[in-house]
Parts: sequence; C-alpha cells; structure tokens
Amino acid sequence: MKLITMILFLSIGFTVQAQTNQISKVWVSDLGNGKFQNPVLHADYSDPDAIRVGNDYYLVASSFEAIPGLPILHSKDLVNWTIIGHAITGLAPAEFYAKPQHGGGVWAPSLRHHNGEFYLYYPDPDFGIFLVKAKNAAGPWSQPILVEAGKGLIDPAVIWDKDGNNYLIHAWAGSRAGIKSILTVKKLNASADKVMDQGVIVYDGHEKDPTIEGPKMYQRNGYYYIFAPAGGVGTGWQLVLRSKNIYGPYERKVVMDQGSSTTNGPHQGAWVNTQTGEDWFLHFQDKGVYGRVMHLQPMKWVGDWPVIGVDKNNVGKGEPVLVYQKPNVGKTGPIQTPAESDEFSGAELGKQWQWQANAKGTWHFMNQEKGTLRLYADKVLDSAKNLWDVPNVLQQKFPAEKFMVTTKILFYPNSKISNEKVGLVVMGYSFASLGFKTTKTGINLVYSTCKDAQKGSKEMEQTLAENIGNQIWLRVKVSAGGICQFSYSWNDKEYSNISTPFQAEVSRWIGAKIGLYCTRTENTNDAGYADVDWFKVEPLQP
Repeated sequence: MKLITMILFLSIGFTVQAQTNQISKVWVSDLGNGKFQNPVLHADYSDPDAIRVGNDYYLVASSFEAIPGLPILHSKDLVNWTIIGHAITGLAPAEFYAKPQHGGGVWAPSLRHHNGEFYLYYPDPDFGIFLVKAKNAAGPWSQPILVEAGKGLIDPAVIWDKDGNNYLIHAWAGSRAGIKSILTVKKLNASADKVMDQGVIVYDGHEKDPTIEGPKMYQRNGYYYIFAPAGGVGTGWQLVLRSKNIYGPYERKVVMDQGSSTTNGPHQGAWVNTQTGEDWFLHFQDKGVYGRVMHLQPMKWVGDWPVIGVDKNNVGKGEPVLVYQKPNVGKTGPIQTPAESDEFSGAELGKQWQWQANAKGTWHFMNQEKGTLRLYADKVLDSAKNLWDVPNVLQQKFPAEKFMVTTKILFYPNSKISNEKVGLVVMGYSFASLGFKTTKTGINLVYSTCKDAQKGSKEMEQTLAENIGNQIWLRVKVSAGGICQFSYSWNDKEYSNISTPFQAEVSRWIGAKIGLYCTRTENTNDAGYADVDWFKVEPLQP
C-alpha cells in the first residue's frame, strides 16, 4: 500500500474545547509589570514557528513520536500562551507508529496563513514532507497530504512570493539522507501541496555554517530572507541570508549568538511582527534535561539586515535577553500559561498530555461521574525490554527547573493475573517509576529504575511494601539539574522518600518527561484498571 493511502486513516475532525485558564504555579513569563522573563515557555517546545493573524498569534512546535502531535498554541501578546489543540491525532504508517519510534515522527514544522487558511507543513524524516490545513487554528485539521516523499527531508517552510510563485525550502537530515548542512529550494504547484521539481541548493554551510538547518523564508524590501540556525543546538548561532533572487547568490550575516549572555544556542525560530509595527523573534534554547525551551527576543532592522536580541557593541549582531519590555500589541491581556495540573473532571484529556506512540481507544476513559482518569492495563509488547518500548505511557513536558508533582491513584487490578502495574514515571534515556504491582498474593508497592533504557536495559525493581491497599499518593520533587526525589504516602500527609534520588535524563531530541503508565504482561479477557483522581504540578517544597 502506498504511503499516501496509509495516511487516510488520520481523520482529524475533532472538536476542541476551550482550555481552562490555569496559571502555572511553577513558571510564569509575564512579570506583571509590563516586562517578561525568558524563557516565555519553560518547557520543551523545540523548533517553534509562529505567525500573527490579525490580533492573534499562533505557534507550532516539533512533537516527534508523541501523540496527539503538532501542538497548536495561541497568544495575544507573544508572552502568554495556551495550548488550543493538536493538528494530528496519529502518525502513518499506522503499524510503524503503533510502537514508540523515539526521535522519529514530527520534526520541525512550519505554520503559515494564506487565503484564509492555515497551512501547516511538517516533516517525517523517514517518509517525507506533509501538509495539513484548517480554517481555524484550533481545528479541525485536514487529513495529511504528502507534499514530497523521501528520506531525510526536514524542516520545511513555504513562501508565497510577491510575484505569485510558491516555493518550498527545506534542510536535510544526514542520518537519513547521507548529507546535511545544505538548504534546498523547490517549486510548488498552485495549491502548494506538491513539489514540482528536484530543487536547487541555495546555500552550502559546510565551510562557515555547519549543520545549518531549520530555514524560514520571508520577503522584505525586495529581498528574499532565509533565517536559519547553524553550528548545532547547544553552541550555534542565528544566521540570516538575503538575496534579490530566490535561487541566490545569498549574502550571509550572523545576527545573534550567545555573546555574554547565559542563553546557549540560540537555535531556530520565527520572525513575527506585531500589529503596532514591532519585530520579534521566537527561538529555542537547548536546556539539557529540561528540553528545548522557548525564548522571545526583540528584533530590529538595520540596513536591511535584522538584528536579534540586544546589540551591546553596536556591531549589527545581538545577543539574547533574559528580561525585557513586553511586546506592544495595543492593549494588555490576562496572564496565561499552558495547562499542567489536571483534575480529570472533563470529557477530554488535558491538552498537555501525549502518548509515546499512536493511541488505542482502549487505553483510557474519562470517568466524569467520579472525576477521574481511568487507565486500563494494556499488554506490554512481547518485544518490549522496558517502559521505553511501551506505547501507552501518558506524559507531559517538564514545566520548570524546579517543581513538584503529586498524584492520587486507586488501583483495581484483575485478581486472576499477576504483573499488572500502574504508577508515576519520569522518562528519558534512563527512567524511574513508583507505583503498584500485582503478585499472586496481593498488591505490592515497587520502585523501578532503568539506566540506558534506549539500549534495552532491564528494569531494576525494588519492593517497598507488600500486600497493601489499593489507594496511594505518589510524589516526585524535581530540583535544579533534574534531580528527582520520589516519595509516597498512604494519607497525603506523611510522605516516605525513596532512599536514593534519581537523575533525570534527556531523551532522543527531547528533554525528560513526567507521566503515568498502566500495563500488564499476561493475556486476559478483561484487564484491570486504575483511577487517577488528580495530577498536581506545584512549587517545590522543602
């Protein structure tokens, strides 16, 4: 079956409910005095692209294997953001993405608005470049269209130029294509949903700008501009190329680097102008275990070149700011942040949650009568070595440098089988989990760790208590550097710490995540389940 046929299963006509305005208790960018602090999103929203439509700003970011994918965020001022939906509910081929494909799936996407529609281009480095469209950024989004098939096609962006032509620019993933550090421009058809030629390499970064990637193309004052980072996510710089002709030759200028700031990278992003005429740039910073967090920088034009950040030395090159005056958008709006805590009282999962593979309809149920999230124990794949290989791990991003998560769980296992498990987990290349496990004699409390899970390592399990009841409060305190202290309580008052803290780690192209799991290893005709009463993200307590 051809890939274009296989993606037809993705019917994305979901109804998006308004997000309750939960203001984070652990990180707020808006300082409330007319200024903001970076990062504006202290969470793993890598490869951001953003646009303004009227008085509204919309943002999309990479989601890799996480489902639902392609998160759509909304803001009125570029500082206060909320999640309003996702553009895809599954990845194709369906059989391939039924298992976790860490580091695969959706890489750097690009969002544009054209003729009253939102166009969202995203690459899958193993299959090609896709397009989904919507009249409303919150959805529903169309089924994916395969714009170009191929391996290693990444970081696409489209421009409808002032001459009425459509072009696609993209980078290359060396791991799939066997080449990187080059940018290619290709012609698109009139509907901008199909590549028409082999393309032209318009810039080769091997000599001056290795690992150039993430291009975004714009037009201004007779120039085509390509904004692209180079030098790598942790140590690179922001490059801008310009030419009167889309195929070049392009002039080159570094417009922002780390300078004397503490913001390493700074990596790819998007130029956005406000309705009052100001220019701003959104980009990410690789912050290790916390992922690729999003910053907002002031931007100005000098001699038809952009200067991003603050040019302390007046040399036409800026460096990132940590605190700055908020963008002027004509009025002041409320403080908002993406959702983190969840009471599980609605008809849908909160939009902060994602599975680590294509989801099954039997994994969860919103038990509105009890106000709980019911997780059913799904059978672990025979090929799974540990939780790294398990698709039904429900996770969200680390929301700050320091925070605390507490959750209340009631477990209703199938008494006829053993090895059903439910609990709280911090996931990355290595992971740790704390929760219930059934045995032939009853329910135990177990703490598990797995070092180098991506290499197929075995989980090391420690039994903390035997033949316990079915109700527990689980907690993890995350301190600076991603040090995680797990603990548990039988009454939500006195908590017992696990003896050794766990060091959270990055995962493939992403930071650590925190979440829930419910699994079994035996076959049954009726799995056990767990009711998660709530999941609270709060400030770190002593």
